[in-house]
Amino acid sequence: MTFLRQPTAAGVRDAADKVARILPPTPIFRREINGLNVTFKAESVQPIGAFKIRGAWHRLTALDEESRRRGVVAFSSGNHAQGIAWAARRLGIAATIVMPADAPRAKLEATLALGAEVVRYDRAGESREAIAARLAEARGATLVPSFDDPWVIEGQGSAGIEAAAQMAALGLPAPTQLVIPCGGGGLAAGVTLALRDAAVTVVEPEGWDDMRRSLEAGWIEPVGTNPPPTACDALQTQRVSPLTFDVLARRGATGVAVSEAEIAAAQRWAAEQLRLVIEPGGAVGLAAVLAGRVTGTSLLVILSGGNVDMAAYARAIG
Repeated sequence: MTFLRQPTAAGVRDAADKVARILPPTPIFRREINGLNVTFKAESVQPIGAFKIRGAWHRLTALDEESRRRGVVAFSSGNHAQGIAWAARRLGIAATIVMPADAPRAKLEATLALGAEVVRYDRAGESREAIAARLAEARGATLVPSFDDPWVIEGQGSAGIEAAAQMAALGLPAPTQLVIPCGGGGLAAGVTLALRDAAVTVVEPEGWDDMRRSLEAGWIEPVGTNPPPTACDALQTQRVSPLTFDVLARRGATGVAVSEAEIAAAQRWAAEQLRLVIEPGGAVGLAAVLAGRVTGTSLLVILSGGNVDMAAYARAIG
């Protein structure tokens, strides 16, 4: 019988210690919205523009010397790609990233600039998981999924450890409600493990809210056929993983979906009120709060990324 490693709260604390040794904390902002006290964690200002640097660093630093020599293969629309490329370059590991042909140009160029090899695929007709698995097997490399990995989940959870410490240092109450963007659920599961006394709401774009439906059903539901177009390229995950679903289901997490118009409005609000550029997928949690779909006495909202195509961003914020 094979026993698969599970993500743990202890692993999240270990990841937080690792991350703290190489990266400064990302800032937090406090605002009142619709009578709610909201704290924002700006992961958009990470060196790669997103929280994915956390999971990538925790995962790659866990590799032994032989595994590092053989390299890593990952798949991503851009943020995980950049996180893996950044960590791999710092550790001297060869990295190959499978990216969709329609990935935002800014994310593709940033990944290449970090020294990774990029293999393109057709998001509509090909499986990135299958392509990456074949490459990893052929090269003897380690496959590093974007969310279906215990180390990656723990690494993302370090954002929760960091935010709670920052709030305590400012004399703010501990978060009672977590509002987290969700694609595959790695960030949501990790922060859930980090902050065990808070309720959890995951937020997804309409038509891509498979985690919400899965949590309501009690089993994993895929996105389904012909999902609608969305600006949230980072959240276009066809099916969540048992690792992330189980963490969230055990906590009793709930989910909400937001519209494309609500996401664009959240991007505008972040630019005007926080002076932050937030990508569509990174703004869905804020969108849910602005739309009045989340309540609580002390909200922690993760602004998970800020890697945007500037022309599309300009159109979105109007």
